[in-house]
Amino acid sequence: MRRSVALQETKFGRGQGMDDSLPELGDLEREVMQLVWANAPITAEAVRERLSRALKESTVRTVLRRLEEKGYTTHTVDGRTYVYQAAESRGRVAAKAVQRIVDWFCNGSVEEVLVGMVDTAMLDQRQLRMLADQVAKAKLKARGGRK
Repeated sequence: MRRSVALQETKFGRGQGMDDSLPELGDLEREVMQLVWANAPITAEAVRERLSRALKESTVRTVLRRLEEKGYTTHTVDGRTYVYQAAESRGRVAAKAVQRIVDWFCNGSVEEVLVGMVDTAMLDQRQLRMLADQVAKAKLKARGGRK
């Protein structure tokens, strides 16, 4: 029998899902999240087998439980086995992390960050074109598809 399990209220004050102020992750938590994003749905045993270092399954279960408490993962139960998946896509989590950086260093100015990335050659011509295309699509969508 498979059933969904909703996130419980946590010490971070969230109910279901993630909010815009996710707690930061340690190195092991980041490695586990990379495995969850790449392999979900995934069990603690499967995570343990894929980690770069040998850990007890109970340690991996604790990390997965903490990631759920922090809002990064959710789980379902298949028999007696917890099966984990990410609460949000890697891209959305990355965007939220970038937003924190933008807020912290540039007082919320995305433009300042992008200009800095261009000035330091972090973005090549292909990436700049892709970014420009995405901006154009967003503008078109915001206008309701009208040109």
